[in-house]
Amino acid sequence: MVKGSNVSLAALSETIDSVIVSLGWGSPTGEGDADVSVLLLDANGKVRSDADFCFYNNPVAADGSVQLLGKTPTADGNEDRISFDLTAVSSDVERIVLAASRYEGARFGELECVRLTLADGGGEELLRFAIDDADSVSAIIFGELYRRAEEWKFRAVGQGYDAGLAGLATDFGVDIDDDPAAEEAPAGASGDDRADTTASAAAEPGPSAAAVPSPRRAGDEARPDKKAAGRPRTAKKKVTLPKTAGKTLAENESWRDARLFPASALKSDRERETRATSVLLSVMAQVPEFGRRLTAAFGAPAGRMETFTEVTLPHGDTPRRPDGVIRVERAGKLWTALVETKTNGAALRAEQVQAYMDIAARRGYEAVITLSNDVALEGSPLVEVKIDRRRKHKVTLWHLSWAEVAHQAQLLIRHEGVGNAAHAWLLQELLHYVRHENSGCHGFQNMGPAWVPVRNGIDHETLCQGDPRALEVVESWERLIRQVCLRLGGELGQKVLPVQRTRRGADPKTLRDRLADQLCLDGRLRSELRIEGTPGVLAISADLRTGKLRTSIEIPAPERGYPLPSAKRLIRRLAEAPADLHVETLVEGGAVGPRGTLERLRPEPADMLPKAPGAQITGFRLSLFKGMGSTRGNAESGFIRSVDEAVHRFCTGVVVHLDATPPRRTPARESPAPS
Repeated sequence: MVKGSNVSLAALSETIDSVIVSLGWGSPTGEGDADVSVLLLDANGKVRSDADFCFYNNPVAADGSVQLLGKTPTADGNEDRISFDLTAVSSDVERIVLAASRYEGARFGELECVRLTLADGGGEELLRFAIDDADSVSAIIFGELYRRAEEWKFRAVGQGYDAGLAGLATDFGVDIDDDPAAEEAPAGASGDDRADTTASAAAEPGPSAAAVPSPRRAGDEARPDKKAAGRPRTAKKKVTLPKTAGKTLAENESWRDARLFPASALKSDRERETRATSVLLSVMAQVPEFGRRLTAAFGAPAGRMETFTEVTLPHGDTPRRPDGVIRVERAGKLWTALVETKTNGAALRAEQVQAYMDIAARRGYEAVITLSNDVALEGSPLVEVKIDRRRKHKVTLWHLSWAEVAHQAQLLIRHEGVGNAAHAWLLQELLHYVRHENSGCHGFQNMGPAWVPVRNGIDHETLCQGDPRALEVVESWERLIRQVCLRLGGELGQKVLPVQRTRRGADPKTLRDRLADQLCLDGRLRSELRIEGTPGVLAISADLRTGKLRTSIEIPAPERGYPLPSAKRLIRRLAEAPADLHVETLVEGGAVGPRGTLERLRPEPADMLPKAPGAQITGFRLSLFKGMGSTRGNAESGFIRSVDEAVHRFCTGVVVHLDATPPRRTPARESPAPS
């Protein structure tokens, strides 16, 4: 589409009750990013209330019609996806504005391939709109969905704003409150007071986003509220992790807490699959925030959800029994998905998934969801199925990993909050179950049959470029890194995404082929992760020749100030970091200056300064090294376990001590300037 054009969604697809809109962009360094927002407008072109402003502090509309699904990495950057249930949009909403904004003085002109795509409920892309003239603006309206004679249409807008997210929102009637003083607890407040203040600040419009209240204490009634329910803040809200559990009442350490979903008695893979499916689907139905979060990405509407297990469906002479069925009812219409579950590393069987796709197509179901330990890759499905194009009804095949299930549960109960304490307890029990060593729901655990031959080929220098086994290892490495991002994001409560340093429009398969060739040449697997709120990119390198894992981060030197005070400040910030942390001084021109372990540099920070006269320090590289396991999978010395432990140690021992990115503040509102 071109700027100013419009199109009827019904003319493009028959399945438009729910649609997925993706706003995407890239950058040469992989570091550029933006945040999406959605505004629901009435006939006057204004929001009905501040709750109609959906953004990172309010990701779900009160009526469930809009949900921000978060970021996913692409070949050339990131995409932010938004789920719309158009049947749930109130009749007095006439337009839905789709926008994105940058922060801290960043502009859209610094990004590449700024675009919008819209897909129907079956996942098929219907339209694409590229914005090629984004320049000095800090916010852009990409497009809008609007009604005409009970029909939904899309208009490509491409209008820029200089005033950022706050200015854009205010222009549509949102009353923004960005008072920095309100973000902090009062000085001198007790730890409990600060926790109450933060929990209050984390409360969001609508029951699905409210934080779990902390227990009240005697005398609480006498204290005035810290802050009444107020206006939206474009500054990111703080959250409070659950308090540490009190002293146990058990007589000794051998006593174990009673669990709602016991896993210790499971004996066979069939028992694990049946139990895991029932546990997950029952919690999805009972905790609406959790069920909606998992199914919205698959095109499900917001509505009443029911889940079933071991359902028998006719299929030729042999009836089929999918592991589960999910049904969502909205305004008298049903959305149905069949679920096929695998645990304990079992592989999905193509003929089984194909049968469920055929059944779903004949019965008018919308989706088939596969659930296993494996992690799907962009452009590389786990199972190949044939789609009968002659059928009018479309069925979409989706994949969900157990790592994603644990990630979403952890985000809700530790960082974002759920509707009530009972929901939080159910999610905690689910999380305990999927993490139990006997549940079989541990995520990606095996580097595959090519792992050992490739390592041997690198050791013996017999691995040649073009060897398909090298490509298998690269794909397994990418799955592992995606899983590391999920686990780390759940622990930190921050977005953690792989950095894609590729050319615009690069094909994922071409990128993997190039990485496989590089692996054959130097014997190394490399990836980079961007953790929201940290000053640099976390790099992970596995040297298969030396058997060493390296985790590192580069932090820039202050633009002003003398080198020695900068070095001393860095050493002070790393006071609790591991003594074997390696510190390298980066010098202008790409050279590496002095280096040493933190243990050696602590008494003499001046040893970090370059000896060459006039050499300018550009930054510092901090690294930890670890021996990696030799086996491909589950053993104690396994490679996957080694990577998880290395990343966890680096983040908890080093990254948490670095200065976080300054809080996002929006400038004083200016008049919007169209681009």
